This record gives sequence, C-alpha cells and structure tokens, in this order.
Amino acid sequence: MKAVEIIKDVYWVGGIDYDVRNFHGYSYTTHHGTTYNAYLITGEKTALIDAVYGPFSDEMFRRISSVVSTDEIQYVISNHAEMDHSGAVPEVLDRVKNATLVCTARATDVLKKHYPDGWNIQTVKTGEEVDLGGKTLRFYEAPMLHWPESMFTYYVEEEMLLPNDAFGQHYATEKRFSDEVDQNVLWREAEKYYANILWPLSRMVQRKIEEVVELGLPIKTIAPSHGLIWRKDPLQIVTRYLEWAKGERINSKVVITWDTMWQSTTKIARAIASGVNDEGLTPLLHLIPHSDRSDIMADLLEARGILVGCPTLHNDILPTVAPILSDLEVLKPVGKKCAAFGSYGWGGGSVKRIQESMERGKMDIVLEPFVLKWVPTDDELTKAYEYGREFARKVK
Repeated sequence: MKAVEIIKDVYWVGGIDYDVRNFHGYSYTTHHGTTYNAYLITGEKTALIDAVYGPFSDEMFRRISSVVSTDEIQYVISNHAEMDHSGAVPEVLDRVKNATLVCTARATDVLKKHYPDGWNIQTVKTGEEVDLGGKTLRFYEAPMLHWPESMFTYYVEEEMLLPNDAFGQHYATEKRFSDEVDQNVLWREAEKYYANILWPLSRMVQRKIEEVVELGLPIKTIAPSHGLIWRKDPLQIVTRYLEWAKGERINSKVVITWDTMWQSTTKIARAIASGVNDEGLTPLLHLIPHSDRSDIMADLLEARGILVGCPTLHNDILPTVAPILSDLEVLKPVGKKCAAFGSYGWGGGSVKRIQESMERGKMDIVLEPFVLKWVPTDDELTKAYEYGREFARKVK
C-alpha cells in the first residue's frame, strides 16, 4: 500500500473502509463505505495531519513508510479527536517518541479520556502556526464543526485547507479526487453527510465559513478527512455548505414518509403524492420499514417540505416511525415546511405526536393534519389528493 502524492510533498496516507455500512450508532448508513483520510507533509520537518480509525493503523503506517520512516514525523496534528480520526494516534506517538501532538486545548481533555496520557502536547488557538521549515501550518479553531474541540489546518504556501470532518463524504474508492468519480454519487454522499451530521449545526457552519471567507484565504485544495479531495473549483463545496446552512438550496421535490398497519395510511400517502405531483412537484415516497432514515434526511435537505404519516397504536405512533421523528427533532431542519397525516380506529393520537416532533425540530407546519377513521372511502381519498395539492401550493 503506497501513499498518494496530492500535491508536491503532501501525501494521502489514509485507510479505505469498503465494508462499513453504519456510522454513529446505526443512525447513519454508509452505502458506499468510507475513507479515513490522513495526510503527510514532508520537508525539513514532517507532519502527520490527523490519523485513521484504529483498525486501519497498519494500512496508514505502510503508506507512511512508502514515503518516510515513521521516526521522521515530528508533528502529529489532531484536528478532531473523534475515534475514527484519533484511533491510531496513540500508536503513532508510541512509535515516534519525540513527536509533538498539536491540537486545541479542548481536544486535550477528549484525548486524555480516550487514550493513555504522557504525550508532548502543544495546544494552539486561531492564527497560531507551526513552521516545518518554509512550510507553514496555520490553525483555525472550528468549535462544533462538528465537535467542540474541532479545528482546521491551513497549509499556507500551498493554499491547502485540511478541515477534518467539514466538506467530506462517506465514499470508499481507490480514487482520491472529487473530479475522478461519479458526480451523482459524490454529491449525493455530500448531501447525506451534511444532512445527517452538520444540519443541526447550520448556524455555526454559516458563521465559521463566513469568518474564513472574510479572512480572504486563497484555497486551491480542500482535503477533508472522509471521502474525496476537492482540487478543481474547491470552493464549490464551500458554496454548497453555505446554501445548505441558510436553507437556500431548494429543489422541486416533496418527501412523503410513513408507516402503515393495514394499508389505510398507505392509501392516504399515495393519494397525497398524486396531488403533489399534479401541482408540478415531485413526490419522493418512503415507506419507513423499507426505507433508510439517513437517506430520507438527505432527500429532505434540498426538498421543499415533508409529510409524515402514521396510523395510531395505543394512542401513539407505530414504533417504526419513532426514529424519523427523532431525526426531525435532533437534526432540526429549521423552517422546513411540513404536515402530518394518518388514520385511526377507535382513538387517534399519532398525528399529534408527529406534530410535536415537528415543532421541537423548529419546522414550519403549513397545514392542519389530515386524519381519517378506518379505511378511506373514495371520497376521502379525493380529499387526500386535494390535501396533497394544497400542501404543494403552500411550499411552492
């Protein structure tokens, strides 16, 4: 396994995980696997920027060894202390006894709780630098992108930004650059990444990006810690992040997601979808037991709105719907247009529970819920169809 030279004297030395299919406690599916990107900058002094998930440490060391001896590493930069990036750090520092670990002050608390102490640690603040001998690494604190201790590293002379978990994707491939892969897959994974990891942090994302823009940093390359490296028009992903953070990037789609017990709610969902479609918008239908929750959130990122449906069980929702409602509450798609629908027998309660979650997610409920008793009649399905048309008109 050899390192890949990204630009002169900068090498990708990460690991490729083709097998992983779940991240963050099974709340995020990784259909295309992922990479754990680490970067080696060589010169008078050598720095390793981030590391890899522990099980991939041998892969990283083999790549490093194809460029330099590991004992030549003098700095280990930890932009983010989460285990998929810091897991191999203890082994690096064990092999390279005199290396200095560079991180934010907040990161020291995290690293010391996760791993043995006793390292030579240099804490840095925004604007502080490390000189590798004519090669300057400047650091920018980036709290809550996406942990409190996160920071960006900027290689000044080569105008290269290494932002760790910002601007990445979960995408395992032998290719290293964004322009080398299927663009549909690339952008889908970038959308999914933002929606499921950074969406609740949108205000901070917007503020940090605007701060960096105000600094006027020239950027030729963006090298994140998951997925592909941006080298051709790298600011396109920065622009896209700003649009997502502000809620400005909206397509002509409406997400409709639901579960059903005896098909009544499914009949309502399909009637609503017909109404949405006939108003010129595209319905994206997700029957929850057969759909992936993180894919649904990815669809919602640029959609005009979402309708969530469920029958009533014990005066509440079906258990299968709970994860979707949890996502709406936690990811907080603020201002996203929404409405609830459902069916019931002798007692209703599911739509109330759905609306409560939408409210906690700071969403914009644009219609009263559509709810009916037992199996829908033809007349009621016509009303559901009109409900879909009205929702479409509200979100256009």
